[in-house]
Amino acid sequence: MVFNGFQKLTLLDFPGKVACILFLGGCNLRCPFCHNASLVTHIDNEYTIAEDEIISYLKKRQGILEGVVITGGEPLLRDNLTDFLKRVKALGYSIKLDTNGFFPEKMIDLIENGLVDYVAMDIKNSFEKYPLTTGIENLDIEPLKRSINYLLSGKIDYEFRTTIVSQFHTEEDIENICKVIWGAKKYYLQNFVDSGDIISSGLCAICPEKLKKMGEIATQFVPNAEIRGI
Repeated sequence: MVFNGFQKLTLLDFPGKVACILFLGGCNLRCPFCHNASLVTHIDNEYTIAEDEIISYLKKRQGILEGVVITGGEPLLRDNLTDFLKRVKALGYSIKLDTNGFFPEKMIDLIENGLVDYVAMDIKNSFEKYPLTTGIENLDIEPLKRSINYLLSGKIDYEFRTTIVSQFHTEEDIENICKVIWGAKKYYLQNFVDSGDIISSGLCAICPEKLKKMGEIATQFVPNAEIRGI
């Protein structure tokens, strides 16, 4: 197994943990505002990190690092992810999985087998606007619904999060999202930031006042909803 990116230290991406981040290329979606386009539409296969190199680093950092974040792209596209996570778990690390929710069976299998400790799931938009927001026509959202319902059952620590883009999100969308995840443990709204590695150009964040209003709407359904990044 090879990785397409490696951040050796983060204090922000795994709640309560000092962690590193591993990036896997490839995704089933084409969200125009994706900030990791180089992991989706133009993967650089010349820049890769071998699995054994990662494991060697993790062995050296035992007692210093506490967690490993697996992100992408969409990590659950990789069929050999399970074997790698077993190696990471054997070293005593906690694992956070970032996912878009479209592979519920794979996600549930990893959780039920004790290979994932925390899940961060993107909810891209209200269900009716998913094709527009993800760049995929005729997208079947039933897998996403299964993933959401599983996390809401409380079997694992988790968060839902939505990146707000002026061209795609309205207050009504936030209300519709929150009606689906009513009572969720954690829900974060985060304003769009142009990383310089975006799938589509010409997109922009919303103004702080509108973001604050969306946050107020969210807390009506998810009391612990927060705006992240301000």
